[in-house]
Amino acid sequence: MMAKFYTILYLFLISTFCGQAAKADDDLRNGFIKGHIQTNDGKPAAYVSVGLINTSKGTITDEQGDYRLNNIKPGIYTLRISHVGMPAEEQQVTVKDGQMAEVNVVLRESASQLNEVVVAGASRQNRPINVGKSGLRLMDIPQAVQIIDTTVIADLQINRLTDVIRNVNGIALGENRGSTNETFNARGYSLGANNVFKNGARTSLGGSLEASTLEAVEVLKGSAALLYGGVTGGAVVNLVTKKPKFNWGGEVSMRAGSYSFYKPIVDVYGPISKNVAFRVIGTTENSDSFRDVVKTSRVYVNPSLLFKLGQRTDLLLQGDYLKSNYTPDFGIGTVFGGQIPDIGRNAFLNVSWAYNHTKTATAQANLTHRFNDVWKLNVIGAYQSYFRNYFGAERPQGATTNGVTSSISPRALTRSQNQEYTYNQQLNLTGGAQTGFIKHTFLFGADADQSRTTSYGFKYGTAANAPTTANAAPINILDPSTYATSMDIPFTRIYQNTFTPIYRMGAFAQDLIELTDKFKVLAGIRYTWQKQPRASTFNEDTQTTTLASNGIGKAKIDKAFSPKIGLIYQPLTTTSIYASYANNFTSNTGVDVFGAPLAPSIIDQYEVGVKNDLLNGRLTVNVTAYRIINNRFAQTAQFQANGTTPNSDTNVKEFSGKTASDGVEVDITGRLSSSLYFLGGYAYNFIRYTSTLPTGITEGERIVGSVPRTANGTVFYTFNHGTVKGLKLGLSGFYTGARNSGFNTLKTGASRGVPVQLNGYTTFDVSAGYVFKRKLSLLAKLSNITNELNYLVHENYSVNPIPPRMVSATLSYKF
Repeated sequence: MMAKFYTILYLFLISTFCGQAAKADDDLRNGFIKGHIQTNDGKPAAYVSVGLINTSKGTITDEQGDYRLNNIKPGIYTLRISHVGMPAEEQQVTVKDGQMAEVNVVLRESASQLNEVVVAGASRQNRPINVGKSGLRLMDIPQAVQIIDTTVIADLQINRLTDVIRNVNGIALGENRGSTNETFNARGYSLGANNVFKNGARTSLGGSLEASTLEAVEVLKGSAALLYGGVTGGAVVNLVTKKPKFNWGGEVSMRAGSYSFYKPIVDVYGPISKNVAFRVIGTTENSDSFRDVVKTSRVYVNPSLLFKLGQRTDLLLQGDYLKSNYTPDFGIGTVFGGQIPDIGRNAFLNVSWAYNHTKTATAQANLTHRFNDVWKLNVIGAYQSYFRNYFGAERPQGATTNGVTSSISPRALTRSQNQEYTYNQQLNLTGGAQTGFIKHTFLFGADADQSRTTSYGFKYGTAANAPTTANAAPINILDPSTYATSMDIPFTRIYQNTFTPIYRMGAFAQDLIELTDKFKVLAGIRYTWQKQPRASTFNEDTQTTTLASNGIGKAKIDKAFSPKIGLIYQPLTTTSIYASYANNFTSNTGVDVFGAPLAPSIIDQYEVGVKNDLLNGRLTVNVTAYRIINNRFAQTAQFQANGTTPNSDTNVKEFSGKTASDGVEVDITGRLSSSLYFLGGYAYNFIRYTSTLPTGITEGERIVGSVPRTANGTVFYTFNHGTVKGLKLGLSGFYTGARNSGFNTLKTGASRGVPVQLNGYTTFDVSAGYVFKRKLSLLAKLSNITNELNYLVHENYSVNPIPPRMVSATLSYKF
């Protein structure tokens, strides 16, 4: 397999060097156009469409307002600069053999006017995205992509990543233990920490990510293993944060709302010198909750520096720090055969002193060097530390005696503390070449990351034989008078720590092959290597260190190839039809019946779709259908190695199961003018077990926790004329279909727990605001206006009600 990998990589490199010679010959015959676009107040005009009339040549300006059009045949052309809601501007330009034509344009609009609109469709579908690494247009990526931009983030008063994800079709909200982190699933697969990135580097979901620094959120649906290695197959989410600018500006705002919520935000940017710019974003947040006792307290700061090290080299340094204190909340529990009790959405069943304290710090260096106008190198180094300190009672759940569940819930205490350090390094080389009449766009990359986690164990007492468990007094879930049972915080001490390291590295190559203007092929392959040494536990009482048993007595190593191929047909410049195949892998714990470590599961994904730009790019309509198949689903082995003796060791497994996930997604985005924009989507997913052991889960049954149907829609209108000029109105709706949590049904009828059946629900939010002279604005939102009641559930506990009707408002001033 390694020989095949290196053969493919060698062929890529050979075609690259051959293509460079052909490309150089083209540059001698043809010319190019470059220039700078700025607003009438001297600020760079970012993401403005620039193209030549009556040709297919087009691009958009970068964040600094610069653009370049390559390989232009000699002649006289008309350059057109356009963006939605503003009149297009045209300028004549003459291109000569092998020469540069420079065209700089000053727009009629100011920077504030430009920032209030989103660029035309060519910019929307042709703008490269960070999550794709290669700089390819959305039209040339053979899988579904959705971007939530800065306008939507501001108008919806986004406060958490959850608020963003509700606007991404195909991704559903989930729940975790104690509601201490944000949880999502896409196409039936949970999106863990490996699937969420900040500016291209993995980031922790612990403490719930801060949204005040977000410029955009990019979602690449389906398999992204080629680019990112060991990620689950549903989607990857990349958070794009706000960057420094070489012009002075900023914003101060105060957000306040129901349940004593307040959040001041300060955002300041500007130049330090002609080659250095800065940006600092800071906020604090405090609030109570519609849930009794629950409180939130947060402090966040995000400084960044941008260095222009030359005409072709940029260095971006970013860091952030988040201190988040939140009351852990397992919700209202279940009683009597998995029923959700009718005790009010405010009922708090944890101990009153429960706490979940987290601290997250990150640092990232991002170096970009352009060798020429075709080849670019990007190098990223990132660091993150995450600390969590937790104490509280566990899940409220009616006790079961002799098969009968009551409303009396025992409450075991959990005391935990963990520290995680992660390091990430990436190198991405992008460029293009021409081999005959075939054009190539290359991406070569390598990455590595290391994770070092230490978890601490506690005893309740100073003695060496002190217990490691404790309980709070049980409660009757149906009797509120039992909730507030008094109990002092028990004394605890650390008696052991467990250290678990993980090392990953990989290399990949990708090529977009343009056979003609209409037919393209995207092909790539990745090799990933992962090492997980045995966890080591140090006991402070006995001063001894022990290594965890993993069945093989040494580090577990996983290796996997991840290929991808996509066929793209673009009958029109505004339409792209594609079909693609890719796979991803997931690591498995345990050993097989012979004691060998279990290999990864390889999950195959097939996707077809169509992307459309309509109304001159003002309306985007994308439709996607997919199938995801796991033919190596690991289950506890039925028999031991002799094939006859029943196996009862859950660490001994076999690839005897299969799952399948089918679905369809519709994504609609429109900006019909500078006054009106909307976005909406619908997604259907059916993930189920297709093959299990005779004692396993019932085949054909939907996997619990998956959400079959979701839909979303948002529309905003701003009055730009008349006596109500500056008035902004918005409406949003979010639908989550009926679903099951708990446990799937076993064929044998044995009980693993009771399923929790949840009805579908829809919430509506309405927004209204006013902008005065483009600087001062007030925007208010009434969310869940119908006061809909429903729940997010983790397995058969952490039954957390969705928020009731609430109000929030943001007063902001831009300078």
